[in-house]
Amino acid sequence: MDIAILVFYFILLLILSVFGAHRYYLLYLYWKHRNDRKEPKGKFKELPGVTVQLPLYNEMYVAERLIDAVCKFDYPKEKLEIQVLDDSTDETKDLVAKVVERYKKEGFDIKHIHREDRKGYKAGALENGMNIAKYEFFAIFDADFIPPPEFLKKTIHYFTDPKVGMVQIRWGHINRNYSLLTEVQSILLDGHFVLEHTVRNRSGRFFNFNGTGGIWRKQAIIDGGGWQHDTLTEDLDLSYRVQMKGWEFVYIPDLISPAELPVSIKAFKTQQHRWAKGAIQTGKKLMPRIIKSNLPLKIKLEAFFHLCANIAYLFMIPLSIAIFPTVIIRRNLNWDQMILIDIPFLLLATFSFSSFYFFAQKQVLKKWSRKIKYLPFVSAIGIGLSVNNAIAVWQGLFDSKDSEFVRTPKYGVKKSGEDITNKKYKSKMGYLPFIELLFGIYFTITVIVSIQKGIYLTIPFLLIFQFGYLYMALLSFSEDIKLYLLRKKSLKLAK
Repeated sequence: MDIAILVFYFILLLILSVFGAHRYYLLYLYWKHRNDRKEPKGKFKELPGVTVQLPLYNEMYVAERLIDAVCKFDYPKEKLEIQVLDDSTDETKDLVAKVVERYKKEGFDIKHIHREDRKGYKAGALENGMNIAKYEFFAIFDADFIPPPEFLKKTIHYFTDPKVGMVQIRWGHINRNYSLLTEVQSILLDGHFVLEHTVRNRSGRFFNFNGTGGIWRKQAIIDGGGWQHDTLTEDLDLSYRVQMKGWEFVYIPDLISPAELPVSIKAFKTQQHRWAKGAIQTGKKLMPRIIKSNLPLKIKLEAFFHLCANIAYLFMIPLSIAIFPTVIIRRNLNWDQMILIDIPFLLLATFSFSSFYFFAQKQVLKKWSRKIKYLPFVSAIGIGLSVNNAIAVWQGLFDSKDSEFVRTPKYGVKKSGEDITNKKYKSKMGYLPFIELLFGIYFTITVIVSIQKGIYLTIPFLLIFQFGYLYMALLSFSEDIKLYLLRKKSLKLAK
């Protein structure tokens, strides 16, 4: 039985090491293609008309800020149509109506398109807007974004190439310094946008529209089968279908649209759950077609790692459980030296994660060295997400029910210390933090036992696991305690 547990443990490490090795391969490709910048093939003699689509659902804190930013675009007003695709059921509806009316009086072609049923969620709203739009090109921005004035003029000319179907720009972060959580999120997103997108686009592999911060050609959307809502990541799904039809995408890493990061741990978990489940749903839907297609092998392989990467979370849970008995077994058998075998696997499975994101910070920040202190927390929170994302992956693989699109609430916060306790749009806690707490306690015991038995080389890795799970659980409990106290105070005042 001891040998069986050890074999199981090393098989899990080996599988996770494959995903870690892939990150190192992406770093190699980034270095190889770092200077392969894409430029527009030409310039439009006369700027084409563009429809800007702003999908909203209950975004009372940020909706006006978004509309204000779009109306500041450095683009001819007569060539611009703005669709506020509003599915809201709260005060956002009236707020948006007033803002739209104000800009109409200023001569903007802006429409407030409100739906009552939310059919198809965001994908349905975008499809509905596309069917009544004036123009061939669609720029899309979510409510928490502040697109730069030069966005259209710096992206539209890429469409002088008739093969280009979509242009995506990089996300920035309005509130990255708000908390440890937002610092970690900014590092994770920088890794995705600075390294993954750049590598995939410049090396001839598929990459995806991120649901916001991009501009589409209408014909490309139609050729790809249009917006579909059978996955939670309609943007990822459409991106692959369109590229499989032969359309080319362009990524511009130097053009940045600031956006607001979730400041609530529960909102962050909700977002990560949706992204993980949606990616697996998309992989389940499209990977059989991709494998059977005539696409080059490099595209097929990268599509697997892109669409199915979250499967790693399913292996992270049994690995977490297996670590403690593995430590005890090897100590009892006097096999402590086997830790030297663990180290290469652990470096591939875990260190590759932090080194990947460290490299991304070095590419985007002048004072990148200040972010080194956050890298252990990046690994820890990545591990802490395992329970949340493993559940999402499992549901994506085996749940046949239609998935509700649960948006990530945003509060318009920028500065550290701004309290969101008394604001609307709170996510429910559920049972998840209790599971995370159990894992945190489990690793606390593992750390204590390792110290008692003198197995010191494993302790740094164990502490990362311990912190990740406890951080996820305790921050969730803390948010609910604050909310409970606020409600209790409100009831007292009401009496």
